[in-house]
Amino acid sequence: MTDSSAPATATVTYPTPNFSIDLTGQVAFVTGTTSGLGRRFADVLAACGAKVAISGRRAERLEEHAAQLRARGAEVAVVQLDMTDSQAVKDSVAIVEEQLGPVTILVNNAGIPDAQRAHKMSLELIDNVIDTNLRGPYVLSCEVARRLIELKRPGRMVNLSSIAYRHYSGNGAALYSTTKAGIARMTEALAVEWSRYHINVNAIAPGAFHSEMMDGMVERIGDLAAHFPRKRICDPALMDSTLLYLVSPASEAVTGVVIELDDGQGPR
Repeated sequence: MTDSSAPATATVTYPTPNFSIDLTGQVAFVTGTTSGLGRRFADVLAACGAKVAISGRRAERLEEHAAQLRARGAEVAVVQLDMTDSQAVKDSVAIVEEQLGPVTILVNNAGIPDAQRAHKMSLELIDNVIDTNLRGPYVLSCEVARRLIELKRPGRMVNLSSIAYRHYSGNGAALYSTTKAGIARMTEALAVEWSRYHINVNAIAPGAFHSEMMDGMVERIGDLAAHFPRKRICDPALMDSTLLYLVSPASEAVTGVVIELDDGQGPR
């Protein structure tokens, strides 16, 4: 990752093309890695040379994943983490830093669905969805940024929103959609606040990609793909290039952007 601490007047020479996915020396913290997209993100970042911290609530799955990553030569830290516990979220950054070094890449992937009509939700469910999907990522982003600012180091943050932030289908996900709209706005606002510190904050808003959450939705409401132009739910591998672009030196001037990655599924 390019260190942009040089004076603005300095001449910088860039390679041609100015693109690399070599993440050697970077420390990536990915939340929600016990299944689906988060697990794929951790695998991809590790494959590109980053030290990777994986996190989630299910300890057994974390340890199994860590063993696989280490067998491939990756340096890994394991953090059992409940995103609804704000103090634990803050403390997790210090745990990662102690084991791998300062976090320079953060992927806020952890999230849960609501899967109920809005007027039927319990207060407990409302709190869990908001805390996991929005409050937790906000607290974690602020803690990572605080440490980067103190160290005067650049960083990259990628937040997982959803195409639902803009296109709500009405299938019982009102609160989920609301939190994902919050993630999109959080991305835009924090990008402005932290741009002076060379911390880039961007988001990916996926459509239907295979994950534990998505596959559970298909079980509940039926085959979504039949209604899509390409008649498919996407493989998480199709998100690799977007993730790597946003965490690599190639996106140095890109911040505050929400990339909609929906395979043409949603209305325009």
